[in-house]
Amino acid sequence: MSKEQDRTEVKIGISVEELISAINELDEEHREFLIENLLAATNPDYLHSIEEARVNYRQGQILPHNKVFGKAEKN
Repeated sequence: MSKEQDRTEVKIGISVEELISAINELDEEHREFLIENLLAATNPDYLHSIEEARVNYRQGQILPHNKVFGKAEKN
């Protein structure tokens, strides 16, 4: 696809405030799912990175936080 993709506007009969309220009522898992899907819809590379990370996780190819970022410092 070209960088200048066609945009399709979707008009729905709710206000921005109602949409925000509905999103805020979602539990964390469903909210993350919604955000992932919105990002994926606009960025195929992001969707691919999610799929790749899930495969790595299922295969046990993970690193603990301290291996990636070092030991956390206490304040």
